Amino acid sequence: MKKCRQITALISQRADRPLTRSERLALRLHLMICPHCREYARQIELVQQAVKKFEP
Repeated sequence: MKKCRQITALISQRADRPLTRSERLALRLHLMICPHCREYARQIELVQQAVKKFEP
């Protein structure tokens, strides 16, 4: 199981590049058990949505 630090890095990276199948699986499994990383992922998604609204 990957550590939270590795998972938060993957959460950030998935906006910039496609994750590998193993990275997606590790991310999904970790998010199932870790409320802190789930909240981080939710916050990143909200920021990305806000940025898209303000793009020209």
